[in-house]
Amino acid sequence: MLIQRAGYVLILVLVSDIVAQGQSGRDTSTAHVGRGYELVQNDRFAEAAEEFRAALALDPGAVQVRYQLAVCLFAVGELDESRKEFLRLLALTDRDPKVIYYLGRLDLLAGNSDGAIRHFESIVENPPFPDTTFYLGSACLDKRDTKSAIEWLHKAIQSDPRDFRFHYRLARALQQAHHQKEAEEEYTLSTQLRERYNEASRQSQTCAQVLRVQPIAEAREICSRLFDRNDPDKLTTLGILYGENGKYEDAIEPLKRAADLDPDSFEIWHNLGLSYFRLKRFSEARSPLERAVALRGNFFGSNALLGATLYALQNDEAAYRVLDFAHELNPDDADTSELLFRVSVILGKKLESAGDYANSLKLLQRAEVLHPGDSELHRQIEEIMNLMGPSK
Repeated sequence: MLIQRAGYVLILVLVSDIVAQGQSGRDTSTAHVGRGYELVQNDRFAEAAEEFRAALALDPGAVQVRYQLAVCLFAVGELDESRKEFLRLLALTDRDPKVIYYLGRLDLLAGNSDGAIRHFESIVENPPFPDTTFYLGSACLDKRDTKSAIEWLHKAIQSDPRDFRFHYRLARALQQAHHQKEAEEEYTLSTQLRERYNEASRQSQTCAQVLRVQPIAEAREICSRLFDRNDPDKLTTLGILYGENGKYEDAIEPLKRAADLDPDSFEIWHNLGLSYFRLKRFSEARSPLERAVALRGNFFGSNALLGATLYALQNDEAAYRVLDFAHELNPDDADTSELLFRVSVILGKKLESAGDYANSLKLLQRAEVLHPGDSELHRQIEEIMNLMGPSK
C-alpha cells in the first residue's frame, strides 16, 4: 500500500504482516506491552505472558498489564500462577468484577463449586462478560443445585441463544431435575447448533481455499454461504477471509453488518477499518479504527493504522499523537517510525513558520532521533537554534 504525501512515498506494512520480533534499543515497558498485545492477537499466550512479565519488571504498578498477564497464564493452563496474579489484583483493583469472574472460573476448574458460586453471584447483576451466567449455572449444576442451574442457564441462553454449550448444559440440568421432555428438546437443539457451528467452520475452510485458487466470481458464490445477516460471527469470518485474500471491497458489507449486530467487538471494527484503509478510503477508515482503539487502546496494529490514516488525511496534530504512542508500543516497526519522522518534520516546520521556535525545535530534535545522520534536518535545527539566540 502506498501513501503519497507532500512528495513522500511510504510503503506501509499492514497489520496482518506486522509481528514484533526481538528486543529494541528502546526496551520500555510500553514496548513490551505492545508486543504482548500483538502476541495475544495471534493466540501466542505463553510468549505474550513473557512480554507482560518484562513490562511489570520495569513498571510493577501497571495494574492493567498484570491483568493481561493473569489472563494469559489462565489461557495456557498455568492456573496456580494465574490465581496468584488475580488474587493480587483483587486488592489492587478494589474487587474489579473482571478479576472476580476469573477467580470464579479458576474455582470451577478446581472443582470448588461453592467458591465459584460465591464469586459469580457477587457480579451477576452487572456481569463483566456475557457468559457469566453460563458459568454460574455450570457451578450450580456441579453442586447438583438443579433449580438454580436451570434458572441461570436459561438466562445465559437469553444472552446468546446460538451457543450450543449453553443448551447442552441446560439439557443436563433438566435431565437431573427429571424434566425429560424439555431435556431432550435442549439436547436436540444443542446438537443442531453444534452441527451449524461445524458446518460454518467447513464453509470457512472451503471459502478460504476457493478464494486462493478460483476467480472471484466463482469464489463469491461459494463464500456467500457464510453470509448470514443475523450471525455476527459468520459475517466477521467472511469479512476477514475476503480481506486476507485481497478482496477488500467484498469485505466491507459483511463487516459493516457484523458491526451493527455486535458494536462492542474490537475485531470487527479493526478489520473494517483495515479494509477501508487497504482501499485507500481513508475518511471511511478513520471512524472504525478510532472505535477499535477505544476498545483496545494498547493494540499496536490499530494505533499504527489510525496514525497512518490521520497522516493520509493531513490531520497532522492527531496523527503525531497516535503515531507517537504506536511507536512507544512497537519501536521496532520501521514504517511507523518513518511516518512519525515525517509528521514530526511537517509539524516542526509549521511551528517554525508561526514563530514558535521552542516547540519547533523539540519536534525536529525528535525527528533527528528517528533519523540520525540526516544532514538537512540537522541544518534546519541549527538554523532554529540561531534564531532563538544564545539566551534561549
